Amino acid sequence: MDGVGTLLTVGGWFAAGAGIDSAWLFGRFCMASVTRIEVSMRELVYQRQGDREFLARIYEPQVAGTVPLVLDVHGGGWNSGDRTNNEPIDRELAAHGIAVVAVDFRQPPSSMYPESIADINLAARWLKAHAAEFHGHPDRIAWLGTSSGGHMASLAALRPFDDRYCALTLPEAPSTDARLACLVACWPVADPLARYRMVRDAGRESMVRGHQAYWGSEEAMAEGNPVLLLERGEKAELPPALVIQGTDDENVTPDMADRFVAAYRAAGGSIELRKYPGMPHSFIKRAHGVPEAEAALAAIVAFLKERLS
Repeated sequence: MDGVGTLLTVGGWFAAGAGIDSAWLFGRFCMASVTRIEVSMRELVYQRQGDREFLARIYEPQVAGTVPLVLDVHGGGWNSGDRTNNEPIDRELAAHGIAVVAVDFRQPPSSMYPESIADINLAARWLKAHAAEFHGHPDRIAWLGTSSGGHMASLAALRPFDDRYCALTLPEAPSTDARLACLVACWPVADPLARYRMVRDAGRESMVRGHQAYWGSEEAMAEGNPVLLLERGEKAELPPALVIQGTDDENVTPDMADRFVAAYRAAGGSIELRKYPGMPHSFIKRAHGVPEAEAALAAIVAFLKERLS
């Protein structure tokens, strides 16, 4: 039995017999007992549109040989943030031997849906074409998205061949597609229409404006919607997936993660849901070092290493 399997067994025994929280034990073991790897960081341009450059930030574990790769899609309500948003998560993954490439993409007010999805579709193809430059392999790359980035990564994973999402060319690898090996969606806004109606009814005006700026209409929110496209029975790619969700997340509807997971499984996909009691939106970044955050990071590392081995 490998280390994680042993830990789960031991953790369950302690939780039952000694009153020690198994999430705490799991996180402390996986994140603290493994020797941390030195990480380097650099940035480069991954695409140009006219005179505008879009940057990728690369977190590289300093190890010999091939490593798993992750394409990080940040959150920010589709309207804000950049490649630095998820730095605490990205550095932690790299310190455990997983290279991360975090990318910028178009956002309002200059762009709307589906242009950001076209950017990250291109980023996926670009990363596959250049994987060797980051000591990776094109078949060992994962999507990782947080919040609205979890929505975008999920949508791009489900529809890698959509003509709108494939609109940007990659001259150095024209036959490369945007399919990646697996997906990690952290507190994803997997049903943007349901979230829009929730924040509208609650009078959360800044979030309402963010939805309107990016989507333009409820019809667009329903069309570019991972939950609804699966419930509609649309043809979709279904890479193995992991969803991370706190139970006190006020930025999504309480049932959103459950609906996404149920629809994914009903469509034939393999997906895991990890829930963390009492945790708010973005809890890994906001509550860094607490037991649930460490346990969630450990779950992500274990999932990625298993799926990208």
